[in-house]
Amino acid sequence: ENFKPAQVLDSLKAPSNHLALNRKLHFSIAKDDNVHFEIDSLTGDLYLSRELDYETDSHFLLQVIIKDYNNPPQNSTIFLSIDVEDKNDHSPCFQDDFVVIGIEENVPVGTLVYTFNAKDGDGSFLNSKVEYSLEMSNMGENPFLIHPLYGTLTTASPLDREITRSVILTVFAEDQAINVTDRRLNSLAVKIVILDINDNSPSFVSSSLSYVMEDVEVGFLVHHIIARDPDEGRNGEVTYHILSGNENKAFVLDKITGLLTTAQFLDHEVQERYSLTVIALDDGTPALSATQVLTIIVLDANDETPVFLKQLYETAVHENRDPGEFVVRVEAVDRDAGLNSLLHYEILPGAGYEKFKMNSESGELITAASLDRETQEVFSIKGSPSRSSTAQLYLTVLDENDHSPLFAKTQYQISVTEDLEEGSAILDLSASDEDAGLNGEVMYSLIDDTYGAFAVDSVTGSIIATKALDRETKSQYTFRAVASDCSTHFPRSTTVMTVLIQDVNDNAPKFEQSYYKASVWEGQSPKTDIIQVFATDLDSGLNGETEYSILSGNENATFLIDSTRGILATNTGLDYESTSSYRFLVLLASDRGTPSLNSTATVLITVLDVNDNPPVFSSSEYHVHVKESIPIGSHITEVSAKDCDAGANAEITYAIISGNDRGHFFLDGRTGSLNLMKTLDYEDTMKFTLVIQAT
Repeated sequence: ENFKPAQVLDSLKAPSNHLALNRKLHFSIAKDDNVHFEIDSLTGDLYLSRELDYETDSHFLLQVIIKDYNNPPQNSTIFLSIDVEDKNDHSPCFQDDFVVIGIEENVPVGTLVYTFNAKDGDGSFLNSKVEYSLEMSNMGENPFLIHPLYGTLTTASPLDREITRSVILTVFAEDQAINVTDRRLNSLAVKIVILDINDNSPSFVSSSLSYVMEDVEVGFLVHHIIARDPDEGRNGEVTYHILSGNENKAFVLDKITGLLTTAQFLDHEVQERYSLTVIALDDGTPALSATQVLTIIVLDANDETPVFLKQLYETAVHENRDPGEFVVRVEAVDRDAGLNSLLHYEILPGAGYEKFKMNSESGELITAASLDRETQEVFSIKGSPSRSSTAQLYLTVLDENDHSPLFAKTQYQISVTEDLEEGSAILDLSASDEDAGLNGEVMYSLIDDTYGAFAVDSVTGSIIATKALDRETKSQYTFRAVASDCSTHFPRSTTVMTVLIQDVNDNAPKFEQSYYKASVWEGQSPKTDIIQVFATDLDSGLNGETEYSILSGNENATFLIDSTRGILATNTGLDYESTSSYRFLVLLASDRGTPSLNSTATVLITVLDVNDNPPVFSSSEYHVHVKESIPIGSHITEVSAKDCDAGANAEITYAIISGNDRGHFFLDGRTGSLNLMKTLDYEDTMKFTLVIQAT
């Protein structure tokens, strides 16, 4: 079936005799039979045209038509039978990937557990014949067996859930192709869970002997009865019951927990031994059980009480001594005889009892650790003989100076205002010393320079301001305070003090100058800067922020000032001819503190002249009458012009610009004086009209 298409399967030939040599033949396959095969029409070679599948078609019968075109033409038909041989191209296949099976542990050997049925899609017998095998996941003994042909899984040995709860198996299915290398294999994982049955009786693990004192209270736990049952679930749940031996109801047994307690007072003198028959019963069906005889011995109680010779012992011991320091010896007597009269001393648990050790035979008490008075100064210890009498020891630990004073904090930071009154307390230091007496009295001092600003009360630890503070001079003080005790060894500790001085608005802004001079040209546009003034304030924050304003001298709002930068500027156009200077402009610098402080400065502003006014004659026309006989050089008249500008802008020059063509007159350009330069002749000229210019 794995024969490839396009390969020659066979060839149909005409009989090989001399008559057939020259015959012209044509081969073809009937239409219904040419799905998988083709034939060469000239040679008769038979080809495979598509792949074969044994499992689909294992046999083909082809009808081949042969046409003979010789004279006379003849046709013949032959039938060709083709058998397809099977190829092992399918693996055995299980229905499931994983199987879980449950089986009870008490089934007999040979019990059928499960039947596996793997299918193989091959067609021929051996290629589709499946044989089964088995493999266990661990190395233990496999309690199961599989039939190689039928796939039946059976038990091969007895099962025991208490030993093996489950088994993981791998089942293999392999076909039986003739060629071993062509065989195909598949596997299936199987988990077999061993199901519990009640096949184990409870087994007692607790002791069959117990002791109890005769003076125990009712409800006292005498014994804990324990039985184990390895079965599972209800099969392993055990309950307890007393079958016999408890006729006087002296004991009570909790059936669930197995706790045996007293139900009434015991008396050794009445009955010193009890034999209880106890049954442990599981909850399986049918229930299994086990019994145990429990022997309970009632012990005699020591009914005479030892008595201490003293009810209270008082003593003292130094702290910091090595362990083993003798403290005191206590003594008691017991009127009992024998073992009950032998005394055993011990310390009852209490605060600090672990720091002492009692000699159980002699009653001597010694220290078991070095004592620290600051941790515990007084110990109240109770000693007890083996019955119930007690004596109390009152022990005082004597102090040694083994602790330094300790400040509550390793550093302090405090803020005060600079207007703090001299003598004011800014902080109360606190240091503690765990020692007692003089060893624990703390004295305070300062060891760094505070520049005379602070001192400390040696007794109270109060930090006091000793002079007026000024933040602008010093804004922070850092110094160390020392706490010492009054002992000769002077142990001490230090803490760092940081005092931050907070600002108070105690400085007014101050102008760099009290009097400023500035100038500005007339005719400038509004908002022209004139001068920038500066005022400084030594305070900080809002107290040191300066605002500028015009206090007085600005009645017509001629000027304005930038409140932040202090730039003084024009608010309107200035006219020199109207006002040439502003002498009493008072500026105000204010801080933003509460209350606000301020200072003033005066500004002289001079308006500079611009040549913006022409000269103007005192009269637009001058009329002068002179005799023709006046001599040359005579003064005729004087012209005068005024200019509102100042300085060089107001200096006027006079000139004759017309009417003096023949030079009869001379005009002084500086004074405006007009003089005769040539002789006059009335008959020649009766009138002169001179045009004079003032510049």
